[in-house]
Amino acid sequence: MEEDYLPSTMYNDYAINSGLFNWESQSITSPESPTGQRYINDRSEGHKVLLFVREHKSDYGVTAPYVFLGNARYHSHRGSRPIEIVWSMDHPIPEKILKESNLRVVY
Repeated sequence: MEEDYLPSTMYNDYAINSGLFNWESQSITSPESPTGQRYINDRSEGHKVLLFVREHKSDYGVTAPYVFLGNARYHSHRGSRPIEIVWSMDHPIPEKILKESNLRVVY
């Protein structure tokens, strides 16, 4: 629920399709910052982005579990503070996540 989050933690994260995921960084991250550079430019073997999502903050009164979507690779980015990064997924995003994601998209 939106009332559970501060405006600074309301990320615009959603599945674009089964192979691409839009992810928003923290509101203070710019492409020029060390963190932004790591997301955008680090293609080293030791650097991996593993994407976890959850549909709701809680289920039946307890914290909801995260779902592991797999390894994500940099595809593109736009903006600054926050950066919106599109990740290319190594494995297709499950249909259930796609349907839920489409209900939350903020363009």
